[in-house]
Amino acid sequence: MNSAAVKPIASDAYERALAYAASVLFVVAAIAVAKGHNEWGRVPAIIWLHLGTIAVALGLTPVLLLRRRGDSRHRLLGWIWASAMFITAVITLFVRVINPGHLSPIHLLSLLTIVAVPRLVWQARGHRIAQHRRGVRTVVTFALLLAGVLTFPFGRMLGVWLMQ
Repeated sequence: MNSAAVKPIASDAYERALAYAASVLFVVAAIAVAKGHNEWGRVPAIIWLHLGTIAVALGLTPVLLLRRRGDSRHRLLGWIWASAMFITAVITLFVRVINPGHLSPIHLLSLLTIVAVPRLVWQARGHRIAQHRRGVRTVVTFALLLAGVLTFPFGRMLGVWLMQ
């Protein structure tokens, strides 16, 4: 394919804001985890797995939103990001600390992610770029950033650790 025929899609202001917000959330979460080091031994393995997969997704979000798109590196990193998001969403269905034994309202974001991420991959593979771009913005805004921000208030683990 002629490289002159393929014009890369540049990040717009909203995507730059999402990238910045993901970076800030990543740093704040890392600080909270570091500050909570005295309690690491009491954290269940499923929570560590959740934190690990979400760290991958948060770390890759700015890279994917700000760098060149559509090339082999974007596709590879996109697969890793999509896998991390999907695995994170599935894991959260087994994390029930807010309402033990039951799903909480935040689990609706997990269900959104489980449905949306395969669609994002399907859209990208089908070169439906406008749909893919809208979908990525939605998933990053709600399933990544909103859900991430909601892990800090209400006496939740990361919020408690951050305020130590």
